[in-house]
Amino acid sequence: MLSERRLQVLRAIVQDYVGTEEPVGSKALTERHNLGVSPATVRNDMAALEDEGFIAQPHTSAGRIPTDKGYRLFVDKLAGVKPMTAPERRAIQNFLEGAVDLDDVVARTVRLLAQLTRQVAVVQYPSLTRSTVRHVELLALAPARLMLVLITDTGRVEQRMVDCPAPFGEASLADLRARLNSRVAGRRFSDVPGLVEDLPEAFEAEDRGTVSTVLSTLLETLVEENEERLMIGGTANLTRFGHDFPLVIRPVLEALEEQVVLLKLLGEAKDPGVTVRIGHENAHEGLNSTSVVSVGYGSGGEALAKLGVVGPTRMDYPGTMGAVRAVARYVGQILAES
Repeated sequence: MLSERRLQVLRAIVQDYVGTEEPVGSKALTERHNLGVSPATVRNDMAALEDEGFIAQPHTSAGRIPTDKGYRLFVDKLAGVKPMTAPERRAIQNFLEGAVDLDDVVARTVRLLAQLTRQVAVVQYPSLTRSTVRHVELLALAPARLMLVLITDTGRVEQRMVDCPAPFGEASLADLRARLNSRVAGRRFSDVPGLVEDLPEAFEAEDRGTVSTVLSTLLETLVEENEERLMIGGTANLTRFGHDFPLVIRPVLEALEEQVVLLKLLGEAKDPGVTVRIGHENAHEGLNSTSVVSVGYGSGGEALAKLGVVGPTRMDYPGTMGAVRAVARYVGQILAES
């Protein structure tokens, strides 16, 4: 374990390098930070940090820069994330509260995250598999044609056309709508099949075929793979960090185009806390020069999906973690109220 003083020197190196983009020398450290020791002692501490792989010397005459291992220790030893100011919190709230539907919430969240962090923002749509049914609406379009509308607790709306095997009367439609909602409203998607399997038996023989068709359409909607959707924004922000990606910006951009890679980067939605993966901790080779800060968001205290940012390893970790966490909290509130 590092001594508290060497940890203090490492923190100072990370902060200066993130702020100045220049390798940090012992003289600059003692001038900028109240370390309470001589430049010679700081040089000895820096040599020890380098021997242990926490910092590196990019050029023979240059100062030192943090390594992935150094950033990792810096993040692990953070006393706390940088809190958002009151005006920043109000701006987040006002920007997100204007959203009209789930697509708008996700689009606004991506724009907001990219602007706040000046990194690449990635937002995963709430997973259907962890959602609950808020309401099922059935609308008659023709004597033998219905529209099924599924509304989830996250505000997601799915519409499907249902071609019935026979005409279905208004009274039967109202009965089906009422029985269906009494069984599935407020219930997990995964519970729905078992809750509705005997529903056709509650209807007259001539209506059972239509009821079965409606239920089949509903169950297909619940299990479709379309929950693995995400939105990305702010890719142009990477151009601000050209020298942070020497010869490797193209692999970064290519990796960001692959949805499967991004979903793996964000990690499992059921882990709600802030996760930081640095440099080579990212399994995809094209992203070895980046860091990913992600967090779960959702309603009712449960994470339904992930959002986060991708940027160079030389990032403001306390500020980025604070922004990502704050945005996730507001998105969760909006979903809970929608």
